[in-house]
Amino acid sequence: MMSDNPHLLVVDDDERIRVLLQKFLVRSGFLVTSARDADHARRILSGLDFDLIVLDVMMPGDDGVTLCGELRRQRDTPILLLTAKAETSDRIAGLEAGADDYLPKPFEPKELLLRINSILRRMPATDTGVALPKVLHLGPLRYDIERGEMWRGEDLVRLTATENQLLQIFSGQPGEPVSRADLVEKLGRSGGQAQERAVDVQITRLRRKLEEDPKQPRYLQTVRGAGYMLAPD
Repeated sequence: MMSDNPHLLVVDDDERIRVLLQKFLVRSGFLVTSARDADHARRILSGLDFDLIVLDVMMPGDDGVTLCGELRRQRDTPILLLTAKAETSDRIAGLEAGADDYLPKPFEPKELLLRINSILRRMPATDTGVALPKVLHLGPLRYDIERGEMWRGEDLVRLTATENQLLQIFSGQPGEPVSRADLVEKLGRSGGQAQERAVDVQITRLRRKLEEDPKQPRYLQTVRGAGYMLAPD
């Protein structure tokens, strides 16, 4: 595709919402493709790559959380969940499945746009310079800060946009704790206990990729009363 505009996939079983979202996002400068359910989305994704997926949770057949978990095992495309469920546990389930963020329904279109742009800004830019990359070593892993890539030997470790942003934040001050409130702010999210809890979920997911024993973390440590700290080798 020749356009530099980000290409979004909107997955929602409600045709009215799909059409409204598509028109709004196109007016906001995005390329937009829509899918009516999980199976339709799978067929589209088999032939196209996207910059971000906007995914409704409540759909017939496989719901959005199920599809989110499946997609996260296959690709690192950012995923924003739309959920009508008010329970925090349901939103946490979406984050644990691999979503980068969630937006409860009903929502203002402008807030959706802000969330999308915030997620896209977290994606690492391609480094075209000649400077040598800065690398953090975390046991068998190495994290290339400039490229936003984590490697285990010759294998690239998939990171979500939020996981990458967390590593970028921690890499800016290795060995120093970062509070949950600061993490929420630097991730570009509104404050509050729900968002701090969401950060805890993202930290748990990231530890599964960093740590030999995530329950006893060596590299992404909890500092009591201060937050979280990255402790590279």
